[in-house]
Amino acid sequence: MIEVSHLTRQFGSLRAVEDLSLKLEPGEILGFLGPNGAGKSTTMKMLTGFLVPTSGRISVFGHDVGDNPISAQEMIGYLPEGAPCYEDMTPETFLNFIAEIRGFRDDEKRRRVDDVVKKMSLQQVLHQKIETLSKGFKRRVGLAQAIIHDPKVLILDEPTDGLDPNQKKQVRDLILGLSKDKIVIISTHILEEVAAVCSRVVIVSEGKLVVDCSAEELEKQSRFHGAVTLILPEDVDADLLRSQIEPLSSVDSLEVSGTSITVFPKDNRQIFSVLSGLLTQQGIAPESMFQEKGRLEDVFRQITTGESA
Repeated sequence: MIEVSHLTRQFGSLRAVEDLSLKLEPGEILGFLGPNGAGKSTTMKMLTGFLVPTSGRISVFGHDVGDNPISAQEMIGYLPEGAPCYEDMTPETFLNFIAEIRGFRDDEKRRRVDDVVKKMSLQQVLHQKIETLSKGFKRRVGLAQAIIHDPKVLILDEPTDGLDPNQKKQVRDLILGLSKDKIVIISTHILEEVAAVCSRVVIVSEGKLVVDCSAEELEKQSRFHGAVTLILPEDVDADLLRSQIEPLSSVDSLEVSGTSITVFPKDNRQIFSVLSGLLTQQGIAPESMFQEKGRLEDVFRQITTGESA
């Protein structure tokens, strides 16, 4: 497991991380969230041994990062923000170089490189200089080097930044597949990514841990949890439909935005079937109708600023 105990990091008068404690088990995918300047990147750099804590302790599968950084780093795959690589190398030479640094030689080295090239679909750019690659391909090269040694811990800073929707799905599927026997930590601003892949969410604000729960529990804190959203055809009068929904005894309030109506239930009642019946009675076929799980953006804003979205 990973054990983080009373971690603190001071930069002069600025306390970037304050008394942070965590325990992570294999199989967990942790979404590590926080506003800019909250201490996320500083924490990740301390987890990987690139920064020394002012105080506190980090243990990675029994290896103390402070006392035995190399032993701990052997178990970690790390993708920093921006996916820095040697720009004058090609992906092929870069990945061969990383494989050698990780201690692989000959057939094993070739097997490792071929495996990550296939997983990250890098075949078409293998012989181009990295400096000529798109942001998305650079990100995929960075991911490839992070998993080449099959690490027990994978730490990813904005792993899908710059990727198109198909590539994002590919990376998310890869993360889900890798997480069966690994610890995966993802720092991201893309909250839909947290909902898609993370089993646990930690939010830090001003260097302090303020939330530690499952993604599902976090969604339940949203005021949208249990609400029903209707997307109406353009020829439907949303204001007229609103006047018919508002008097319903199970409805607390609603919000209209163009052709979208979000209906909030009273006392956590189930209102989907009630609204469905009303629409049928009025002969209205919505373009879509769904019950909200909760909006993470709403909860994130409330927790980190005290304001509703």
